Amino acid sequence: MNENTTESTASATLDLKLLEILVCPVTRGALIYDAERQELISKSAKLAYPIRDGIPVMLEDEARKLDQAEVDALR
Repeated sequence: MNENTTESTASATLDLKLLEILVCPVTRGALIYDAERQELISKSAKLAYPIRDGIPVMLEDEARKLDQAEVDALR
């Protein structure tokens, strides 16, 4: 195993732990991780918070608003 593989594995573990403790700053509700779009989604607030360079941007002003169809598709 080379150094890059070890660092990637450590980063993935940290990210998973971070995702477990993060909540929506608006509703304090749980978040859903969308790996494809690189977003953390709050169904209750109808917001999708971007993840930029591996860092969640948990600011309401930076979040994308979700329409009801997008929220319903998460169920």
